[in-house]
Amino acid sequence: MSTFAKRERLLLADLLETAGPDAPTLCEGWQTRDLAAHVVVRERRPDAAGGMLIKQLAPRLEKAMEEFTAKPYEELIQLIRIGPPRFSPFQLKQIDEMSNTVEFYVHTEDVRRAQPDWTARELDPVFQDALWSRLERTARLMGRKAPTGLVLRRPDGQTAVAHRGAPVVTVTGEPSELLLFVYGRQSAAKVDVVGDQDAITKLQESKQLGI
Repeated sequence: MSTFAKRERLLLADLLETAGPDAPTLCEGWQTRDLAAHVVVRERRPDAAGGMLIKQLAPRLEKAMEEFTAKPYEELIQLIRIGPPRFSPFQLKQIDEMSNTVEFYVHTEDVRRAQPDWTARELDPVFQDALWSRLERTARLMGRKAPTGLVLRRPDGQTAVAHRGAPVVTVTGEPSELLLFVYGRQSAAKVDVVGDQDAITKLQESKQLGI
């Protein structure tokens, strides 16, 4: 049975292939080639991928990114489809689902929503619930540097507090859209934002959301 992570992985690979290596993405400064290299480095170079979070490893990450962006684009796409190497922790279904479902969903939308003619995907309720479960667990981490109080709300009224503070801004939308918002894709997320107007402006323009 296909998992959400595997489904999103294959969809991302298909979108990257269709878009070609020089298409825009929602990741500032990155084209599709850069995004593809990022996905491969994250899975195949754990010694360098730590540079995404640990400053001391940043030079190693930069070198690995240069190495992989120089590879043929078709090879990068194939490596994404194949997935992590045999002994990678990502080979374990539980870790794959926990670590990659959101990662691949967000990057899929990074490719889709950077195109001028993009249309919203229809996501099934089970997938939305899975995304909400992950959002509930990570909301505080993703929103820890928000410039205002931040509450995330599903259309059915379920809420998650991403940042305590005042004034409070409430962002309402489907879990998939709320995830994009807290991952720093505020301008592309289809959400309703309610609160003090100055606070809303600060939040929507913030570069502090996400990791």
